[in-house]
Amino acid sequence: MLKYSMPNTTPHRTFGFLLHDVARLLRKRFEQKAKSLGLTRSQWQVLAHLARHEGIGQSALAEILEIEPITLGRLLDRLEAAALVERRAHPRDRRAWQLFLADKAHPILEQVWELASETREEAMVGLPPLEQERLVNALLTIRANLSDRTATRPVAPPVLRSADNG
Repeated sequence: MLKYSMPNTTPHRTFGFLLHDVARLLRKRFEQKAKSLGLTRSQWQVLAHLARHEGIGQSALAEILEIEPITLGRLLDRLEAAALVERRAHPRDRRAWQLFLADKAHPILEQVWELASETREEAMVGLPPLEQERLVNALLTIRANLSDRTATRPVAPPVLRSADNG
């Protein structure tokens, strides 16, 4: 019988475990702060990604969010009913819709960004600005190393300057 042996480190000190745990705690803290907005995590994630990709199609947005298109369709139905998202006919494809934020979504997104900033500041307490910058740069490098576009070889991301980290 094969026996799996753990590496000579405790799980809470391994990179993957720690990264996952920090991400979970950041989401949890943000959700606590964002509860007053009346949106679910899935809904504000749709709005946040849509803000970066207005005009995108439903299947492409579902791929970015890593959810099934039918699941996104239900979320969009609710967001459209709340007048936060607009579906517009695609100019060249009668079968497709493009997704846009409705005017009512912009003030809500401003609140989302403010809460995200507060959460990030809370998470970074005790880390000097230079260490924060190094951490962000390291995470950008790791993301680039693991992303599909760098499958052949790692590519270093552009260096983040202090004025850019937010």
